[in-house]
Amino acid sequence: MKNATNAIREVTPLSERDCFYIADRHKTEFTYPMHSHEEFELNFISNAAGVKRIVGDSIEIISDHDLVLIGSKDLEHVWEQHECKSKDIREITIQFSPYLFTTGLLSKNQFNSILIMLQEAQKGISFPLPAIMSVYHLLDKLACEQKGFYAVINFVTILHELSLRYDNNHTLSSSSVATTGQHSDSRRIQKVQKFINDNYKDEIRLIQLADLIGMTPVAFSRFFKLHTCRNLSDYIIDIRLGNATRLLINTNRSVSEVCYESGFNNLSNFNRIFKKKKECSPKEFRENYRKTKLII
Repeated sequence: MKNATNAIREVTPLSERDCFYIADRHKTEFTYPMHSHEEFELNFISNAAGVKRIVGDSIEIISDHDLVLIGSKDLEHVWEQHECKSKDIREITIQFSPYLFTTGLLSKNQFNSILIMLQEAQKGISFPLPAIMSVYHLLDKLACEQKGFYAVINFVTILHELSLRYDNNHTLSSSSVATTGQHSDSRRIQKVQKFINDNYKDEIRLIQLADLIGMTPVAFSRFFKLHTCRNLSDYIIDIRLGNATRLLINTNRSVSEVCYESGFNNLSNFNRIFKKKKECSPKEFRENYRKTKLII
């Protein structure tokens, strides 16, 4: 998947005292970029036949209903619009700590089937339609449950029911690590990528990166493109856009604030680049991702 877009590291709103985070969205398209996150994720999608699901090195076209469990912090994933024509897509995303079932009450024998399922989910698990239908009413109820205790019971019930139907699932990726081509075997490229990830909010100059690994600017440009198949400027822009999309979705900051916090120094230039890459304005992108959020 060398042609995949640059993945972002998503930061979820969960704290150590929260059990899980749920977002219930009704939308017309998928535009969120390739990403990964510390938390485990159970993602349900309906009325989205034709969408392309990418989990690690697995690429599949989904039908009207899709339910996937992601159980690794390094497993990059994305749902792309592809050939989906639906304008009434529903997506329920539940994210929870990887340590939720390894301590206290939930670590007891009665939850063993859930633990086994979560271990297998390191490579991603796709559930068949019968399993999806068995928990659909519970997912629908969970999305609107306001009482924390009963929401947690409902959530554990969903995982338990799915774990009992584990034999009919299929594993998605051949590995639990990211395979989108963002990472490189070259230690010098890794050093440059880390520098960019740590400093994308500031101005980054070609000569600065070349000096970082002891190369001339011309030689470095060729070296970077050889190892990443991308121009340096495009790579930096995608890192900044990845952060911008996360801020647009998960915060109430203005478009101007998102622009400057993501490393762009000109609002009109940010709007132009964003529209070219995402085929919509930052404001339109945010509107597409208006969602009901609940943290339990």
